[in-house]
Amino acid sequence: MRASSDRPAGRRREQSLSIRDVAAAAGVSYQTVSRVLNESPSVSPETRQAVLEVIGRLGYRPNRAARALGSGRATAVTVVTTNTMLYGYAATLQGIEEAARLRGLAVGIRVVESGRAADVRHAVEYVTDPSAGSVIVVAYDTVGATVLRALPDDVPAIGVTEAGGVAGSDRTMIYLDERQAAGAATGHLLGLGHRTVQHVAIPSETGTSARQTGWRDTLLAAGAPVPEVVAGGWDPRSAYLAGRRLAADPLVTAILCGNDDTALGVRRALHEAGRDVPGDVSIVGFDDVPGAAYWTPALTTVRMDFVALGQACLATLVAPEPGSQPDLPAPHLVVRESTAPPR
Repeated sequence: MRASSDRPAGRRREQSLSIRDVAAAAGVSYQTVSRVLNESPSVSPETRQAVLEVIGRLGYRPNRAARALGSGRATAVTVVTTNTMLYGYAATLQGIEEAARLRGLAVGIRVVESGRAADVRHAVEYVTDPSAGSVIVVAYDTVGATVLRALPDDVPAIGVTEAGGVAGSDRTMIYLDERQAAGAATGHLLGLGHRTVQHVAIPSETGTSARQTGWRDTLLAAGAPVPEVVAGGWDPRSAYLAGRRLAADPLVTAILCGNDDTALGVRRALHEAGRDVPGDVSIVGFDDVPGAAYWTPALTTVRMDFVALGQACLATLVAPEPGSQPDLPAPHLVVRESTAPPR
């Protein structure tokens, strides 16, 4: 359907409009338009209504970042995420909320139900409303990355992503780089005498996550065989099903899991197959969930400080110097009881 003559034809035209264009069309000063946008009480109801009618007719969308800075009233942040239960997501949200509370900012959460175009569009429309404040997109997965790419340029936003960021977006992105830690976990298992290390992977926006890269590069550097990646989901059940296949192979003696939930599923599959951990098979997890130290055996895993990551995201979003990058604790291997030399 063609746009009417008194409305812009598309997003590019909307973005080319300025506050001075609105002022000229309404017959007022640009300062008056600014007061209307910032809800100043010094504008008469008649003038306010006239300006709002012109804004609606032209399809003008104010630059939210400039409005927040100019008014000094940036009081909210909205987090867009696909999940609030998985440990990495939940701990990141905790860090964002803690940092926001210290700064007197309210935090809202918008959950994206799926990657369907309608769900992504609804999420984008929600955070485009100025009342949503600044935006943090948790883009650990494909859906979150899609939302991050789809945000209009005038929405002040950053992404929290897997290592390396999200291709196709020039937003500021904050992440924990777990490549080195994945390599250290793989090297730990090789150092114990295991011939190679299997990898049960969590889903990745890039297709080959930093965890996979660190694992593969370490095997190649050691001249060890590189097994095919075993694809798993985010949940223990998918890892359990993958673990059953690995448990049936007597040559499998070491497994690096994409996260601790994955390790839980794989551990159960090995138990049902009568394979002892770590006597028959060593397992390493990723993330260091709060209960990992109390498993039987206690789980060797890579510690990821997602709370600090969330805090850094909020600090970066409100930093006075654009583009400033915070220091983050590096992911590192925590050795416990689930790894041992092969029999």
